[in-house]
Amino acid sequence: MKATEIIMIPVSDQQKAKEFYVNLGFQVIAEAPMGNGETWLQMGLPGQLTSISLAKFQGIIFETDDIEKEIGVLKAKGITAGEIDPTPWGRFAWMQDPDGNKLCLHQK
Repeated sequence: MKATEIIMIPVSDQQKAKEFYVNLGFQVIAEAPMGNGETWLQMGLPGQLTSISLAKFQGIIFETDDIEKEIGVLKAKGITAGEIDPTPWGRFAWMQDPDGNKLCLHQK
């Protein structure tokens, strides 16, 4: 894994949460429909590489340069990742830690 890219924070009201984080100094990086009536809302602090997403569920997204290679390395360590999901925003593969926390690999 190359970097922690996005930390997904579960919120009940995206717009209220957006206002709160803007007041903390965050800026909107992306706000776009993502299907199923949901909106992708990604925010970050100026000059920082790691950002947050205000979402319906929790998760951490890690950037990788080669998702297939990364999945192979993880598999050799006994960690199973799900199928690779190709999207317009890159390729994603989700997994869970032993406590059910969602983790994701992302190749741009």
